[in-house]
Parts: sequence; C-alpha cells; structure tokens
Amino acid sequence: MNFKNGPLPPSPRTIYGLDEYELSQIPGHEGGRNLIYICTKDSIPKCVLRLSILGDRKKEDYLAEAEFVHYLAKSGAPVADVIPSSNGNLVESFSENGKEYFAILFSYAKGMLISDNGYRYREGAPLDEYLYNTGKALGAIHKFSKTYKPEHKRQEFFDKYTPDYLDELIPDSYDELKKAIRERLEKFRSLPMNESVYGLVHFDFSDGNYHIDMKTGDITVFDFDNCMYCWYMFDLANLWIHGTGWFQNEPDHEKRLAGMKGYFDTVVSGYRSETDVSDEELSHLPLFIDMVLIENIVDEFECCAREGEDLDPENIEDAAECLINHTPYC
Repeated sequence: MNFKNGPLPPSPRTIYGLDEYELSQIPGHEGGRNLIYICTKDSIPKCVLRLSILGDRKKEDYLAEAEFVHYLAKSGAPVADVIPSSNGNLVESFSENGKEYFAILFSYAKGMLISDNGYRYREGAPLDEYLYNTGKALGAIHKFSKTYKPEHKRQEFFDKYTPDYLDELIPDSYDELKKAIRERLEKFRSLPMNESVYGLVHFDFSDGNYHIDMKTGDITVFDFDNCMYCWYMFDLANLWIHGTGWFQNEPDHEKRLAGMKGYFDTVVSGYRSETDVSDEELSHLPLFIDMVLIENIVDEFECCAREGEDLDPENIEDAAECLINHTPYC
C-alpha cells in the first residue's frame, strides 16, 4: 500500500482518538508483516498502533488474536492489553486504494527491551531474577490459555504445517531438508494433544517481544501476531534456543551445556510458579527444539517469498544440518 513508508492515513487516527498524539513508525524488519507506530503524548509512549497490510489473513484471525490478548490481560497475565476503538471494537478494518487492512491498538508495555540496554539486566539484581521472571510470565500466559474458550479461533499447528504447504514453499533443491521435516511432522503427530499440554500459545516468545521494567524486574509481553494452537512446550523450547546467546562465547562446550542447564532450570522454576509442566513433557525438549528450528526455517522461506528474493542458504544452514543429520541442537 502507498503509505508503507509514508504518513499514516487519517482514518485510524480518528477512530482511535490519536489526533493529539505524535505517531512515529518503527522501522520494519525484512519480511515483516505489519506497520508499527508508537503513539506518544507529552513525550511519553502511551500506546502502539499496528496495521496489518499483507491481506493474507481474515478479520476473524485478528479478532481471535485480540480477544485472546484482551482475555489474558483481564485475567492478570503480564501482557500489553488491546485498547478498543471509539466504536468499542478490538479490531478495525479500513480500505486504501481498494485494499483492506486491519488495525489494532495496544497499550504500551512498560519498560524496555533488554537488547536496548546492551543485554544488561537491572542494576543490583541477579540475572537469575530475570530468567525466573521470564519463565513466570510465560507460565502465567499458559495458565490462562488452558481455561480460555475462544469466540473466534486461531489456526492449529497442523493447519499450517502440512506436507503440501512445505513442499510448495521449500524448493526441491532442499530435498534432504524437506524429508527431514516430514519425518519430524510424523513424530509431532504422535504427541498427546490434551488441554494440559496443548493450547493457544504465543509462538514467538523471546526477548524481542517483551519489555522489562528496570526498576522492578516486571515483564510485559506483546506481539501475539503469530499465536496459534500448539504444544505449550514450543514456547519453552523457543526460550531455550534464545537463551543460548548468554553462553555462545564460552569456548568449552561442557561449560556451555552446564550454563544452559542452569539457565533453563531457572526459567522452568519461574514457569512452574504459575502452571505445571511435567518432567515427561520436559524430556521431549529436543524434539520441540526441532519444531522451533522448523518454524525458523519456514519463516525464512516465507519472508523471502514475500520480498520476492532467493533464500541465502547460510540463514538456515545450522538448523538444516541439525534436522538432516539428527544432531541435537545443543
């Protein structure tokens, strides 16, 4: 649409009462799905306006996301709530040049990204506090997800991750990778899918999608744009992978593994302070790490398809090698 790198059209401003706010667009990442505007008043960020412009989802998909986030916030989970429009709607749709796009307004998450603080945690507090609070925040989201009864429903994992879709998305030159992914999909299908282990998850839970209050250590989670029905262990496995950054510069592999064990034990302790995860579920961590690797690979191919570019093989090299050779990521 013609406002992708230009001014915001007036309709969203009016319907969300943002005329007196200063709106600044966040630079999008490659293959990004949305346009994001920070809405500031009196030099203080108050809310975040998200415009979804790809046209590959229906309004019901965005309603399902917004309703889930609103439910989590009202239940007490540490998430950035949805702010209804002046019409009382959680999602609004607009037209620009004959194309429909969707808007959702979120409250601004208090605090900051840890990356914006140079990956330094708050002064005077141990890193274990941060790791524990990260697991606790995720545990609270999953706790309330287990009792959530949706009015509109997001897609299931197997609605998207089908052999036909992956065959179409991934070129035949990656035949070994496609075979390895099909093997994992069969393993995933053998996993239990009851309400205690499977439900609506964030599906992109990482330090880029929550803010930390550097005075209190409180975490506020946002960006549920990818949420879908999947195993709760997926979010934990994603946290495991993102935690490797804390130890990647340690040259001794045994010390790296020991560091990861301590990291993940602390995360799980925080998680279990809110909801349960059995030792049996945790024993499947390597398989769920493979699931995250597949999601990352699929995302790379999808981003390239949206941008009309060829994939750089180096972007998936490590993940593909692990899947093809059955090498545990750790």
